[in-house]
Amino acid sequence: MTEVIAQEKQGGKQRKKLIKVDMTPMVDLGFLLITFFMFTTNFTKPNVMDLGLPAKSNTPPVNVIDTKNQITFIIGKDNRVFYHQQAKEDLNAGNLKEASYNGVTISKIISEAYNNAPARNNFTIIIEPTDDSNYKNFVDMLDNIAISKKERYGITDIKPWEKKVYDELTK
Repeated sequence: MTEVIAQEKQGGKQRKKLIKVDMTPMVDLGFLLITFFMFTTNFTKPNVMDLGLPAKSNTPPVNVIDTKNQITFIIGKDNRVFYHQQAKEDLNAGNLKEASYNGVTISKIISEAYNNAPARNNFTIIIEPTDDSNYKNFVDMLDNIAISKKERYGITDIKPWEKKVYDELTK
C-alpha cells in the first residue's frame, strides 16, 4: 500500500512531505497481466510436410511406370546424391550421375526429366536413401521436390542392383 511519511523541516515555515510508494501491488498486477497474455495467446504451430506412405503388402510391386517417366535419386554418404533413369539391366557406373544439393541443380534435373517424359501425368520421382545417408540430405531432397512443384514421388529402399553400382562409384 501507499505510505505517506511526513517530516517537518527545521527552521522554516514550509512543511515538506516525503512520499514513499509501496510497489508490491504493481508487481502483482504485472505478473497477473503476463500470465493472462500467455494463456490467451495462440502459439504458432510448426509447419510440417505431410509424408503419406503406403501400407505394406505381401504382393510384389508391379513396375507400371516407364523408365523415361521416372527419375531415381540415391542419397549417399558425405552429402552426395546420384540419379539415373535406367532400367535394371542398363544401369552401370557410367549412367549413374552425381548431382549436388545446391537446389538449382536437382531442381533443374527434375525439370529436364519431366520435360522429356512421354507421359507427364505419370512422371514420378523416386528417392532411395542409403544406410550411410543423413536426415538433412533427405529433407533437402524433399525441399527440392517441393521447389520443382512435383507432387508425385515415392520413397523406397535402394535396390541391390543399384547398391552394387553405387558402391562401385563411392569406393
